[in-house]
Amino acid sequence: MKTEERQNPEDSTVYLIGSGIAGLASAVYLVKDAGIPGENIHIIEKDLIPGGATDGAGDADKGFVVRGGRMHEMHYECYWELLSHIPSLEDPNVSIRDESFDFNKRFVSNGQARLLKDGKILDVSSYGLSFKQQSDFLKLTYVSEKSLGNKRIEDWFDKAFFDTNFWHIWTSMFAFQKWSSLAEMRRYMKRFIHLVDGLYKLGGVMRTKYNQYDSVVRPMKNFLEEKGVNFDMGREVVDIDFNLSADEKIASVLHFKNKDEIVLGENDFVFFTNGSITESTDNGSWDRPARLKGLEDSGSWKLWKKIAKKDTAFGNPNPFCDNIDLQKWYSFTATMKDSTFLDYMENFSGNVDGTGGLVTLTDSNWFMSIVIARQPHFPNQPEDVKIFWGYGLYPDRKGNYVDKTMAECTGAELLEELYYHLKIQDLMKPITEAGKVNCIPVAMPYVDSLFMPRCIGDRPDVIPQGATNFAFLGQFAEAPKDCVFTVEYSVRTAQMAVYGLFDTGKKVHPMYDSAHNPKYLLGALKAISR
Repeated sequence: MKTEERQNPEDSTVYLIGSGIAGLASAVYLVKDAGIPGENIHIIEKDLIPGGATDGAGDADKGFVVRGGRMHEMHYECYWELLSHIPSLEDPNVSIRDESFDFNKRFVSNGQARLLKDGKILDVSSYGLSFKQQSDFLKLTYVSEKSLGNKRIEDWFDKAFFDTNFWHIWTSMFAFQKWSSLAEMRRYMKRFIHLVDGLYKLGGVMRTKYNQYDSVVRPMKNFLEEKGVNFDMGREVVDIDFNLSADEKIASVLHFKNKDEIVLGENDFVFFTNGSITESTDNGSWDRPARLKGLEDSGSWKLWKKIAKKDTAFGNPNPFCDNIDLQKWYSFTATMKDSTFLDYMENFSGNVDGTGGLVTLTDSNWFMSIVIARQPHFPNQPEDVKIFWGYGLYPDRKGNYVDKTMAECTGAELLEELYYHLKIQDLMKPITEAGKVNCIPVAMPYVDSLFMPRCIGDRPDVIPQGATNFAFLGQFAEAPKDCVFTVEYSVRTAQMAVYGLFDTGKKVHPMYDSAHNPKYLLGALKAISR
């Protein structure tokens, strides 16, 4: 039963639990398309800063931090359409979409040092796939998702596959592991088949002008506040009551950590971002490792576990959050009051900052990668300060140079390991000794949780069967065929929720279907057989 069948949208109140991109997008659609007054929309967030995984913070003295960065591409149909309505903070006459498109015309991804070994650039013009591996690759795109169940990637490909250029490029770019969900890999292969030809040089990858908090989240928050939307920060929902019957499911009460509650009226709605890849993260420092936290420090995971027990239609969070050792990885952000490192990397790779993308050290025990974004990556970043980001997929292994696991390393030790692999320890020693470098490690226990093997139904439908006034949002709600770990997925679930519960006269944007385009199929075939 959609809202106009009960009462006018002007009389509805909507509570959005979680302020990530899915929650923010939902608020935009509620105002723009559903006609809900901004003052009737409440974004409830347990943290003090909105944005979820699209984050970025810091300054030149304390150090900048980006926990990670979502790569974009041209055919994020929902995402770019959304951002076409949001003015840039720097120029209100230009939308974020147009600002981003202009930026990417000027700084085109063309990684010339995509994979390194022994400090030297590897030739990645061939993906190195055997005929059988090529066959397995193609076969995977044509089997049904249902037939794969909760298989892992290593259940499908032979052992040698994981030593190929293709896998090294794939795993470092998307953060898939051998034990990740085969069904999710299949979705990626079908969804991004138009990018396979240029994958080895990051062709088609787009980025925002600054980090995604400053380029996307801040402008969206500004837009929503001008519309009167309420940001209820520092408030944590710890339970939701439902009235459940054979044919209807109705959210009835929101319970807060401070014992407050909101009883939902006949025209009230609640959208819940269930699960989070950046929950329970911890920042270390130059001389202190990041600390691995877990479920007790999370909000959305505990809440989802609680409500999942009330109805099978609410999904099953356990596959996504009960195996931290298989889901965690560590990232780090370096802040340098000196250009030596970036100058070296530009001369070494042939890429000016903002055009090289991921550089992966294939012989790193941690399987470490770094990204040098276009400088400045923060609006408040001084001209003489440079930053870059990096991460490692295997934080429990000891370094090749530093005799510690990545998880045990301080920011200083992480950079020492990086310099060792690049063979620039002597070059960087004076910079470090002069105190011109800072590096902040980040432990992220749930960052790969969305790739964990799962069964159909573990992710709840955005609007479960019979739900009248609530929806699930984000990476752990089910948007058929689309790819998790993308901003597009989050925005798509927001469209599905708003257009499904309210009479907007609009349909969810169709997904770009390159898997059935002969041009891209032929290009992918040629690419994997190189």
